[in-house]
Formats: sequence, structure tokens, C-alpha cells
Amino acid sequence: MTAKLRLANRTHDMLPVLGFVAAIASFALPLGAWFVALILIGAIVAAVHHAEVIAHRVGEPFGTLILALSVTVIEVGLILTLMQAEPEKAQTLARDTVFAAVMVILNLLMGLCLLSGAIRHHEQRFQRTGIGAALATLTVLSVVALVLPNFTSSAPGPYYSATQLGFVAVVSLILYATFALVQTVRHRDYFLPDGDDQDEPEIHAVPPGNRRTALSAVLLLASLVAVVLLAKYLSPVLGALLADWGAPPAVLGVLIAAVILAPEGLAAVRAAKANRLQTSLNLALGSALATIGLTIPAVAILSLAIDLPIGLGLDAKSTVLLFLSLIVASQTLANGRTTVLQGVIHLMLFAIYLFTTFVP
Repeated sequence: MTAKLRLANRTHDMLPVLGFVAAIASFALPLGAWFVALILIGAIVAAVHHAEVIAHRVGEPFGTLILALSVTVIEVGLILTLMQAEPEKAQTLARDTVFAAVMVILNLLMGLCLLSGAIRHHEQRFQRTGIGAALATLTVLSVVALVLPNFTSSAPGPYYSATQLGFVAVVSLILYATFALVQTVRHRDYFLPDGDDQDEPEIHAVPPGNRRTALSAVLLLASLVAVVLLAKYLSPVLGALLADWGAPPAVLGVLIAAVILAPEGLAAVRAAKANRLQTSLNLALGSALATIGLTIPAVAILSLAIDLPIGLGLDAKSTVLLFLSLIVASQTLANGRTTVLQGVIHLMLFAIYLFTTFVP
């Protein structure tokens, strides 16, 4: 192990401890907002790192599933914490965050992966069967969670009734659980790298031992607790800051999605550069599926428990962008190979989404 790698491991081991201590201290001591924000980001980075360690131990495709679940736990924790901290602004926070995460994954993350991989390797290939199944599941989950509420009549506006919300939560869980079963058990070969991807040295790197894996599991748990508690401490400050800037409410969802997905996004881009596009797409689409399949049920439970209406339906502009992104993604991933062009298209779609968020 190189000195650089040892230093990186120590840093990732210290960040969860520092985050946990800061989270406990926040109950009794006034902490600076910027200090808390930096510790929060460090805890998120550490959480994803330790999830990657565990993922490397269990191997593909279970590894990408663990990563996706870990990121989603962080996202759900942040959303529920912020919803409870500011109930008056909570009705659309889940929708904005889930939509932002889908747009970040489908356009920014996928665009960066396709572009960086194509620049280095000209053309990259992946298994269409597994990726097609993931995209089909994502399309159903996205439309049912974010579009259908606008067209139901049991409750006015972009809301599901309590019965409908409970039904959609169950459907989301069933779809995600079925996809996870297919990915990890019944048809796991559809999600494994094939061809030249199998010859990449990173795939054959020695997995961590039991002691290292157990330590990462403990530190992952500490990181997740720290993220939730620090987010609760920071939420009033962040809300006031966005209000001072005059930013639209949807910007908070973009910030949450960007911070949470940044570490995993870097891992996906690194995989694409290493000519492991299958792993890269598994990470991206798996995160998108977990974001909707697990976040919506968690938010639905909170909504029903505290009788807080949750607006899930997107406005017309966002609905158009969602459909456009899903259609373009289905075309991009249709033939099992990608070039620079597809990467640029997805990045431009994300630029359009970001611009229209700040300039609605």
C-alpha cells in the first residue's frame, strides 16, 4: 500500500468520527454554518467511500447495489430531516430533490461518463439487456411518482390522496425490489462487465479483508448518523441563505442531489475512463432507481404519519424535461455502444434543466 493510499484511508476513517462528534456537539454548542457544511460534505464523502469498500468486498453487481442504497439512505435522511425542520416548505422538497437527482444522474452524470470514456476510448460498449431493464423500470417509477399525480382526481393539484400515496409507495417498493432481485440473483450476468472490461486491473484488485470491511461498516453507520444530525442543524441557515439570494425553492433540491451524488458520480466517471462503462452505468441507473424506489415510500410514510400533504406532481416545464431526458436516454442506450455525441447531448440537456431552474 502506497503512502498516498494510506493517507487517503486514514482521512476517510477520521471524517466519520469527526462528523459524529460534531453532530453530538451541535446539541450543546453553537457551531459555525460553514464549519458544519464542510463537516457534512466530508461525512457524505466518507460514507460513499466506506460503501465502496464494502461493495468491493462483496463484488459486482452487489457492489453497485450497496453503493446506490447507501447514497439513497443519505438522501432520504436529508429530505426527512429538512421536511421536519421546515414543514411549511416541505410539501415540494421531496419532489424537487427526487427530480433533481434523476436529472443529475440521467444527464450530468451519464453525460460526463459517456463523454470522458469516449474521449479516451473513442467508442465504448455495454450489455443492453441489463441497462434496458434498468431504464424501463426507471421510466415507470418516474412517471408514476412525478407525473401521474397531476392527472388523478381524488385530490386536487399535484397531490395523491392518502390511499393513492400508500398504493404508489407499495408499487415503488415492489418495482425496486424486483429489479434488485433480477440484478443480484436471477439475471446478474446481464449487469456484469463483459469483453475487454474484464481485463481491467481494477476489477482484479485484492478485495479488503474482513477486519477492514467490518470497520468500514461501522464508519459508514457513523457517517450516516452524522449526515442526518448535521443536516438538521444546518437546515434553518441554508433556508435563510437561499431566501436572501432570492433563489427558487427548487434550488434546494438541486443542492441536496448534487452534494449527495458527487462522490458516487466521481466513482462512475473513473469507471468510464477505465473503460468499464457497464459498471459506470450500473452506478448511475442504480442510484436513480434507488432514489425513487426508496425515497418515495419513505416520504409517503412520513406524510401519512404526520398528516403532511406532499406535492409530487411536476409542473409542465419539468414534465417536458423529464420526458425528453427519458426518451434521449433510451435512444442513447439502445444499441449497446456510445460515442462523444451522446455525452454532449446529455450534458446540454442538464445545462437546459439547470438554467431553467434558476431562470424559470
